[in-house]
Amino acid sequence: MASGLVAPKLGWLVFVSLTLFAGVLACIVSWKLLVILLVYFMLNLFYTLKLKQFAIIDVFIIAVGFVLRVYAGSVVTDISLSDWIVLMTFLLALFLGFAKRRDDVIIYEKTHMQSRKNTSQYNRDFLNSVLSIVTAVIVVAYIMHCMSDDVINQMGSRKVYFTSVFVILGLFRYLQQTFINEQTGSPTQVLYTDHFLQLILVGWILAFTLIIYV
Repeated sequence: MASGLVAPKLGWLVFVSLTLFAGVLACIVSWKLLVILLVYFMLNLFYTLKLKQFAIIDVFIIAVGFVLRVYAGSVVTDISLSDWIVLMTFLLALFLGFAKRRDDVIIYEKTHMQSRKNTSQYNRDFLNSVLSIVTAVIVVAYIMHCMSDDVINQMGSRKVYFTSVFVILGLFRYLQQTFINEQTGSPTQVLYTDHFLQLILVGWILAFTLIIYV
């Protein structure tokens, strides 16, 4: 719609159709899913209309959206969530969100054009500090998660904390891409193109596999 390839009327038609379809499907699956869907819809509506203009709040709303998606998946699959997975999802979304805002600040410094209205409310020093704090909290939370009784009992091993090596390595690599290479405008693009980060992810999965099955 922004580029003019899709007419506004067609856009509204698709929007209404998909919203109704999602609502009906949620009702069929579970009333809990419908509640999550409504909260997610209202959160994004308020974000689009006003809240995205407020620095810090905008990233927190995005992070809450990721948590709601995890809850929706829990309802659909009937898999209970641990407090740790909810916390880790929220923290990682904050990490990626603030890294993206740092990229916006860099673009603003180079072009003097704001990609969003609240870019002027951020600067490098502030975002560097926030990313450092969030990174530290993620590491501590992940290690505590690995050493919790629930995880040890579920995995049948006390060695899960070994996987934290890959988590720390992955976070440091992403910080390197953020602070030095300044290439975190799109987290998805980073994951698709950064072979080092891909190897870290493979190592994390293999470590879990060895711990659980070997």
